[in-house]
Amino acid sequence: MSSAPFLLTPLDAAHDRTTFNSGAEPLDRYLREQVTQDVRRRVAACFVALADGQRIAGFYTMASASLLLADLPASTGKKLPRYPTVPAVRMGRLAVDQAFKGKGLGGALLADALDRAVRSEIAAYALMVDAKDGTAAAFYQYHGFIALPDSPRTLFLPLASLPFRAQVIVASGVSI
Repeated sequence: MSSAPFLLTPLDAAHDRTTFNSGAEPLDRYLREQVTQDVRRRVAACFVALADGQRIAGFYTMASASLLLADLPASTGKKLPRYPTVPAVRMGRLAVDQAFKGKGLGGALLADALDRAVRSEIAAYALMVDAKDGTAAAFYQYHGFIALPDSPRTLFLPLASLPFRAQVIVASGVSI
């Protein structure tokens, strides 16, 4: 592995997904077997961090979503219009290859997802995630996400709380 920054790009057919190993079989299988169908059907977008220009070091997916206003913390919900739902962007999956763990790449991928959501011309109130376990929930909470009161593994981060792209990228600690 070189010290060069990762190249972050949308997944395409030329990327070799067969060697990716995050240590979580459902995430690895999704990348190998399902993601291209989801992208083709336009139900998800997938972005990969490439090491040395070729090897997939990590990936994440995003899709449109909504949050029920009633599910949000009361202090948050009272500041929003009284629609039944508010628009959101869902980060469906985020994984880092074991060879790149502990280097801040997960935070950098999250920062990129937040940046894409903030820059989108389509309005969204928050980036939301469904954490697979307590460790994942703690990762998102460390990065400022708020757990839904009745669903502690569903977390959200209001995009208006991220006014500057530079703050997001600097917070990640990894060059992409």
